[in-house]
Amino acid sequence: MSAWLTGFEGTEAGQSLALMLALLAAVLHAVFGALQKGRFDPWVSRAAIDLWAFSLMLPVALFVVPWPEPHMWPIFAGVFVIHALYKVLQAMTYSRGAYTVVYPVVRGTAPLFAVIGAGVLFGESFNAVQWLGVGVLLSGIYGLALYNLRHITVDRDTLVPALGFAVLTGACVALYTTFDAYGIRATADPFTFLAWFFVIDGLFIPLMVRNRLRAVPRADWIWLARRGLLGAVIAFGSFGGIMLATRLGQVGQAAVLRETSTVFAALFGWLMLGEQTGPRRVFLMGLIAAGAVVVQLAA
Repeated sequence: MSAWLTGFEGTEAGQSLALMLALLAAVLHAVFGALQKGRFDPWVSRAAIDLWAFSLMLPVALFVVPWPEPHMWPIFAGVFVIHALYKVLQAMTYSRGAYTVVYPVVRGTAPLFAVIGAGVLFGESFNAVQWLGVGVLLSGIYGLALYNLRHITVDRDTLVPALGFAVLTGACVALYTTFDAYGIRATADPFTFLAWFFVIDGLFIPLMVRNRLRAVPRADWIWLARRGLLGAVIAFGSFGGIMLATRLGQVGQAAVLRETSTVFAALFGWLMLGEQTGPRRVFLMGLIAAGAVVVQLAA
């Protein structure tokens, strides 16, 4: 499988496969976000997901994929620190501001910084039309945040610091996107990186919220375990898909495509949860999709 996949590197077919993986990651990321909502604290749900990801991937990392090269261990240490910082900033953001306002700011900040970071780290460059597409996408995402901001009535007193943390969280998303891309390109077998990534990344949240996990009623353990298992499988496709996309194709393009998850999240909310969308939100989501299309067609 690894030899087949790496055979696509540097080819037109590889770039096409990278775009498909990035789109799949966007869809699955929207589903992943929805799974963290519901009857439990979102961080308890995330802890259950991470525990399953750790448990499922540990035997794969130890016995299935090739052992990491020595130079990979400092990279894995960086992965742990960056993703831990991201999760702390994310918690500080979501605890202070309405999800519908801060989430688009996080996702809108991330691709801009990721494109810049990919240029510095990997020498990638966007042409003028692609930068126009990025601008269209960002205007849609930030416009969605402003639209939601005008219509919320709760947590307005903590909204300014929440937006500040949202920008920092978006910058951290861009940081881990580029650093993970560096990591998955630094090893001969990409699945070695993915297996150890999920093992390492699965430790922080369960340790951070262990007291909340202990407080979950026993009657809810089975339901939480099922939700965690489903979330872990989706995470393998979402986070694994975007990292494979950054190995096969351009990091900046993959980062932009992934942020169409904002559109898919709204669509799922409308189709499955009965949430109201309205013409203005449809227009803004259309801008997000149009920006992503421009970036790809102008490449």
